[in-house]
Order: sequence, then structure tokens, then C-alpha cells
Amino acid sequence: MPLCQLLENQGASTLRLPAIEIKAMAEGRRETAARLGAIEDFDVIIFTSANAVRFGAALLDQKRDLTLAAMGPATARALNQAGYRVAVQQPQGFDSESLLRHPKLERSAGRRILIVKGADGRAFLEQELAQRGAQVMTADVYQRVPAVPSQAVLAALLDRFTAGAVQVVTATSVDIARNLLGMASPALRGEFERVHWLVPGARVAAGVRECGLSAPLLQAESAEDQDLVAALVRWRSSASGA
Repeated sequence: MPLCQLLENQGASTLRLPAIEIKAMAEGRRETAARLGAIEDFDVIIFTSANAVRFGAALLDQKRDLTLAAMGPATARALNQAGYRVAVQQPQGFDSESLLRHPKLERSAGRRILIVKGADGRAFLEQELAQRGAQVMTADVYQRVPAVPSQAVLAALLDRFTAGAVQVVTATSVDIARNLLGMASPALRGEFERVHWLVPGARVAAGVRECGLSAPLLQAESAEDQDLVAALVRWRSSASGA
């Protein structure tokens, strides 16, 4: 995992506990493609995440002259690595609001726009584009399902917390935080409250609070690995007085 590697490069020790599994949707590529029609008829095709690229790039059918939009640099990198050029990307910010400020999306009335995304994701992008007069279609190409670690794994995790070996929990989405809290025993839930949580941005921070977590939060500028590491380094420097 790149984030763990970056943290270890900074001298941290990391413990990996998947809270979400990413799985392809039951609807296959052929069925999705048939429902969408000719992919080249869309004026803009938006990919909302690297996972959207992983599970949905095949919908592009190797056509290289499409106008593609990427939400955030990780998504843009995934498209580039798949051999596609990104034409629309927010100059600043990493969320729907930032992407919607791009000139090609600000004036979207009458345009046909496809959003390639995960199921049960945030609906704001689709709703805002429709309000601007765009003809919007969506392709849900993956789903997030809660991971179910064994009782032995959770018991070992509790031992690490009670031994003082964990100071920070990283939750890059509200779903991850919710699933971590949901899988925890009362004892582990109590330990979760005694450490810091590293989260990206104000929206995720607010969502984590809505999950009932009162632990101190470390807020990164985005979910990009480098920003998460930078927030953690700043906190450690402040805590040590360096």
C-alpha cells in the first residue's frame, strides 16, 4: 500500500486493517455498455476515483479521442496509466465542488455527460450537472462492502492498542470510519476514542463526527497520500516541540 510505504519512509510503523472491500458490480461491462449506447456520443466522461478507472475504463473501448474528466490527481494518474489523456481536471481541490468549477462543466447545458463511479456514492455531482441543464447518465462500476475481519484479527488489534502501539487511525472516507467503528468490540471502541484519527478534509471530518466519534482529528488537505503524510508529520513535529 503506497500510503503505508510513505509513512514507513518517515520512520512510522504501520498496521494494515482493511475496512472496505471493493468489488465489481453484478452488471457486466457488456450490459452497461449496451445501456449507455455509443460512448463517443458523450460530450464529457467523468471518472470519480481510481477505482472507477480500474473497473470502468473498459467502457471507453480503447477510444482515445474522448473528452475525459478526472476527480483528483490519483484518478488522473490512473487514466494516464491506462493510456488515456485527461482533458478536464480541477486546478485546485479534490472534490465534486472543485471539479464543477472547471469551465467545461460550468457551462454544461445541453451536453451529454457520463459519470463513471461507485455505487451509493455522493450524488451531488450528478444533481448539480442536471440542474445546469446537462443530460446526465451514470455507470456504477464498483461497490464498497464492509470488510469482516476474524475475531482473532480484532483481538490482536485490541492487544496492539492496549499495549500503546497505535497512536493514529487513518480513515480516508466516512465509510471507512463507519465500518471501523461498526466492527469494534466495546473495548476496541474505547481504544479508538483514545487515539488521533487522520482524515482528509472538512467534509470527511464532519462525517466522522456524525458517526459518533469524539477522538481528536488530524485533518489533511486531501486524501492524497502525500497530504496525509504531511498532516501526520506536522502533528508529530508540533507534539514533539520540534
